[in-house]
Amino acid sequence: MIDRGLVWRIGFGQLIGWGVTYYLIGVLGRRIADDLGWSLTAVQGGFAVGLLVMGLSSALAGRWIDLHGGRRVMTAGSLLGAVGCVLLALAHSALAYYSAWVVIGLAMRLLLYDAAFAALARIGGAQAKGAMAQITLLGGFASTVFWPLGDAIADAFGWRGAALAFAGFSAASALLHMTIPNARFLDAPPDPGAPPPGATLSPERARLAAVLYAIAAACVSALNSAMSAHMIGLLTGLGLGVQSAVWTASLRGFGQTGARGCEVLFGARLRAVDLNLVAATLLVLGYALALAIRGDLATAACFVLMFGAGNGLSTITRGTLPLALFDPATYGALVGKLIVPSFLLSAAAPVVYAAALERFGAVSAIWLSLAISTAALAAALGLKALYRSRG
Repeated sequence: MIDRGLVWRIGFGQLIGWGVTYYLIGVLGRRIADDLGWSLTAVQGGFAVGLLVMGLSSALAGRWIDLHGGRRVMTAGSLLGAVGCVLLALAHSALAYYSAWVVIGLAMRLLLYDAAFAALARIGGAQAKGAMAQITLLGGFASTVFWPLGDAIADAFGWRGAALAFAGFSAASALLHMTIPNARFLDAPPDPGAPPPGATLSPERARLAAVLYAIAAACVSALNSAMSAHMIGLLTGLGLGVQSAVWTASLRGFGQTGARGCEVLFGARLRAVDLNLVAATLLVLGYALALAIRGDLATAACFVLMFGAGNGLSTITRGTLPLALFDPATYGALVGKLIVPSFLLSAAAPVVYAAALERFGAVSAIWLSLAISTAALAAALGLKALYRSRG
């Protein structure tokens, strides 16, 4: 069993981890570019390098958690995150800047949701579904907390001071991850009458399910990284003022956590494939609505909330879909392989979107997002059809 205290501790760790690593570039990116005299695309390239490192280390990190548990791996991730933020604060050259993002990228893979989900699956097996959803409630507020906080610290002490403050938060979160138990759910006697969740899928359908899962995860990850890096700039490009864009973009956290809260309270009977379909539909509808923003604050707020809700639910299904389709005993290693494309695509997304925003404007970025979210919706429909055809 997974106790509630552990869920809260991992949840707070996710709030800090996402805020000080993944969301750092969204609030500090423009300041870094102005200070170093670089283009925004070059600055976003550092974030892309970090996401690329996440992808390259994904399968290995999954195996580490399967073997050693979440305590060692996630504690190491917190400490590496602190080191990476310090290196970023000290960077004055391209080599130092990109090297800092290599460290941050490895930290993110050892620290964020995919690591936490694997740690929980190792402890609770198929029963970890509820805990996976619950830890995302706090993690969903990362942008809401750390974008305004980072903006305020950077105003007072510059972006380097903000990066050092983020390093302190990351180091402190290691204390939370040191409390993760090393228990493994397989240590309990198995129920001979309960087959693995994926046993009803034929090998061919299981492979197709893996491909569709990888496509859906890759599309949503690309949108997530693009919006994490550019949502503020996207909203200013659609006619909002800078401060209005910062606070409106911060509503993303309310959308994420609100949707996740509804899932925790009312989604016990909702299958992972159905929740995944709802999430993908929200993303498509949100980007369709974004085409009508044109400086209107209310429309922009609705778009951000819908994106947050769709992305928030997709985060849950990223962890729970494999529990419904595959054997949880090999969760870390299997999912580590399947999400490699998501990290690679998400690594390219910030740079691609930076180029699209600089050359073609915000509306072109919305159309690109609409196309990607439609692909995620098609994959979600395919997964639902496969699940219904189980025999």
